[in-house]
Amino acid sequence: MKEFNAVFRNIDGIDEYPLDQVIYRSLVDDNLLEVVHDTQALQQKSPQEWKDLFAQRRNSFAPEDMSGVWSKREWVLPQIAAEDIITLQEGWNPLFNADVLAKELDLGSLRVKLSGNSHTGSFKDLGMTVLVSQVNKMIKQDKAIKAVACASTGDTSAALAAYCAKAGIPSIVFLPAGKISTAQLIQPIANGSIVLALDTDFDGCMEIVRQVTADESIYLANSMNSLRVEGQKTIAPEIAQEMGWEVPDTVVIPGGNLGNVSALAKGFQQCMDLGLTDRMPRIIVAQAQKANPFYQAFERSFDELKPVQAQKTLASAIQIGNPVSYPKAVKAVQETNGLVIDVSEEELANAAHRADRTGLYSCPHTGVALAALFKLREQNQIQKDENVVLISTAHGLKFTEFKVAYHDKKLAEIESKFANPVHYSPAEIGSVMDTLNRAFKQ
Repeated sequence: MKEFNAVFRNIDGIDEYPLDQVIYRSLVDDNLLEVVHDTQALQQKSPQEWKDLFAQRRNSFAPEDMSGVWSKREWVLPQIAAEDIITLQEGWNPLFNADVLAKELDLGSLRVKLSGNSHTGSFKDLGMTVLVSQVNKMIKQDKAIKAVACASTGDTSAALAAYCAKAGIPSIVFLPAGKISTAQLIQPIANGSIVLALDTDFDGCMEIVRQVTADESIYLANSMNSLRVEGQKTIAPEIAQEMGWEVPDTVVIPGGNLGNVSALAKGFQQCMDLGLTDRMPRIIVAQAQKANPFYQAFERSFDELKPVQAQKTLASAIQIGNPVSYPKAVKAVQETNGLVIDVSEEELANAAHRADRTGLYSCPHTGVALAALFKLREQNQIQKDENVVLISTAHGLKFTEFKVAYHDKKLAEIESKFANPVHYSPAEIGSVMDTLNRAFKQ
């Protein structure tokens, strides 16, 4: 049997590089790279053999099999040994059946992939396990890597810090000062990262980390590094597997730096290439109006990316004006006949809390995707008979300030339509019953 293997390849060229080389862009034309697998080798297994293998691993207690990412390891890093894998049992996130919300929307079905139900509370764990595992392997091969670094709006730094701590590898994170939640800030601090809060935005932090990682002894962990895409793409086969190897009609996903968008498309494409599914879903990307360069480019038929100065948005993790993965995301939207839409702060806040009333606990970024879904359903751009999956990217508990301020009606310029105030009452049955009666009438 032909050995499974993968390499870095220029997204617009033929130049290739081994995965153990410290490289993030093409040496020929500075294009982004992607991890390319030997599809012919993977096709040596039949679609049913892959399905059976993945089902078998779902019932296994081996550490690598208990990870949703590494249970698909031949599709991710086929040449890594089990002992080099750094896993925190990421993946296998719940596919929440949002039937109550689907009924409200008169929608065929709606499921929410709770990617924030993970070790550090966001989907970034899926990519970071791959990147840190590869670095762990490279260090064992005597590569002179002394630390791994990233720029972050919060979630990437938390994932990097946790996985590097597990591997015993130093980590460095650059955060925009005053622009992330307390929970996001404390995570890398707790896990022992070197934390630098810079007086700039994410794009400014990204420029600094590019300069820092010009020294090859500090490895770049941002989504410019396509290793992370290999972990994030496993959301797609995981959704398909959970749906009996069926594919939803539409997937709605929030977009910032856009690595998750291209990863999603790549995962569904790999399922098709290997015969496990027979079609691609339409991919809809949602952005906040205050940080919407991808939406603006979509409105111009993707003529070019014009970076913007991202304004402060409640959806802080996607407050990005110059997305690194723009070329890959354009391809994902175009090839799936997708859409890009933006939403206001009030729309995203109310959408998140409307969904909470049906059993979810939505972060503001998930609120962006939910608001896009509500808007497109109203416009009938998502049809009533469609089966939709929405990607929730982080856990709401990481954004307690957002949730409290919403229900206290303290979010500036936002009418909290779904606020649920606390009812204060003396500890006396008559007052309690009066309060309950008033509450029932609301």
